[in-house]
Amino acid sequence: MGSEKVSRTRTHQPCAACKMLRRRCDNNCILAPYFPIDEIENFACVHRVFGASNVIKMIQMAEETKRDDAVKAIVYEATARLRDPVYGSAGTTFHLHKMVQDLKFELESIQSRVMALQEQRNQLLGIVMNVHHQDPVYPINDSMFDCGDFSLDDGSLAYDPVNFSMECDWIL
Repeated sequence: MGSEKVSRTRTHQPCAACKMLRRRCDNNCILAPYFPIDEIENFACVHRVFGASNVIKMIQMAEETKRDDAVKAIVYEATARLRDPVYGSAGTTFHLHKMVQDLKFELESIQSRVMALQEQRNQLLGIVMNVHHQDPVYPINDSMFDCGDFSLDDGSLAYDPVNFSMECDWIL
């Protein structure tokens, strides 16, 4: 019976927290489920920012069903705090918010440019149609100016600038 206990304790690997703190890791270690031995870097960050006893208190304060998420948040905050000691994860949030605002501004700018180009296209088509109706010498088919895109009946592009062949004898 004594050999079973010895073999059980020998096969039990310490968690990352107990290994780093150089203490014995027993089966009741509260940190073991959240900091396995292969995640020692995560515990090192958490320990540096919060300290082991505070981490244990935070884990114990969380509901058992939410402890895994709480530990993920603790690790994230500790990592962010080491990267940016002043703002931590709030700095990351602010940076992402600023990026979203910049992208919204850029999208609005592009949308207004598209609207301006569509208006310009409509004006040019109006001029071409007006010239066609005033001067019937030019044989222009009205269906060419239906304000649609440059696609054929099968949906393919009539003029595809990406696949446009440059094999013309007039281009040097």
